[in-house]
Amino acid sequence: MTDFPFAGPTGLGTRSLRLRSRPSPEPESEAEPEPEESDGERLHIPELYCPDAVRDDVALGEEVNERLVEWAAEIGIYEGRLERLRSHNFGRLFMLAHPGTDDADRILAAARCGLAEWSVDDHWVDEGEDTDPNLLGTRIALVHAVTDPVRLPPKYQGDFEQVVQREPVLRAFRSAFGLVYSIASPVQVARLRHEVDCMLIGYSQEAEWRASGHQPAVWEYLLHRYENAFYPCMVLIDPVDGYELPATEFADIRVRRVYLYAGVANVLLNDVYSMHKEDPTDTNLPTVIAAEEKCSLQDAIYRAAAIHDEMMHTIEAECAALSKLGSPQLSRYVKGLWNWMGGSKEWHATSPRYNGES
Repeated sequence: MTDFPFAGPTGLGTRSLRLRSRPSPEPESEAEPEPEESDGERLHIPELYCPDAVRDDVALGEEVNERLVEWAAEIGIYEGRLERLRSHNFGRLFMLAHPGTDDADRILAAARCGLAEWSVDDHWVDEGEDTDPNLLGTRIALVHAVTDPVRLPPKYQGDFEQVVQREPVLRAFRSAFGLVYSIASPVQVARLRHEVDCMLIGYSQEAEWRASGHQPAVWEYLLHRYENAFYPCMVLIDPVDGYELPATEFADIRVRRVYLYAGVANVLLNDVYSMHKEDPTDTNLPTVIAAEEKCSLQDAIYRAAAIHDEMMHTIEAECAALSKLGSPQLSRYVKGLWNWMGGSKEWHATSPRYNGES
């Protein structure tokens, strides 16, 4: 098929073929004991079934990245970590993920939103001065108050504004949404707000796991990824490209199912690629598989990759079908969704964030 050229075997009876297509690691000889899995560089990250990026405009990516880092400095997020942020090259990620436009302003709008969303994790969850999970509920409530702007009685509005001005993450969300307003319709902004709210639910769930020491089952973790995935980024595919997917098609259960599945699949790709960066005790698909199935972390990575690949075959087939069933905007949207995953894969495979950062 032209728009989705990576189709593998489909139909009844092919699921087992896909799962067995993941090559097993070569057996270790007795003279060469298995490497320590605590050393992330020794883990093998297999090639994942995913499209390639369709556009790699280096100059455009560099422009977006520099403007993104400048904005982060102005807002105050990632203070003391700006050079590290620059090296991660998030501008290139959004250039790769949105090949339907070469407008740096539109791509920057998506990049600012993405960085604001990830700053919650990087400031309040994994890093930052105080990552107490017991504080996260209050903090994400404040994020919601910024993205769905509250209107308090005048006597109290000033108190809230003082909190926003003291907190860089809140300022980042307010600024990011401000730029989205310039490229998106009110309906598209509402879609973004909904996806951010879902992401905040996911962060809250993960904080509870950290606070209680809960080890989720694999099914529970996969359910969690329906909240904590790339949806706030992917929902901007059509406004960044300068059109609007009709509301009836955006809400169609068939479109929603493939959109959600794509978000989960792509964040599982993130789980696999980030294994060189993550602490072995972190919660991600390979670590929960290893805990539940009592296998090595390397074997768990291969099993996680197989789950990702099976999902991608389903997404590919359903995107191809949807592209022929609906409006021209829907055809454009599912192609954009497919291209978004290809751009994301390219960035994950090459960014210093997951490849060789000291």
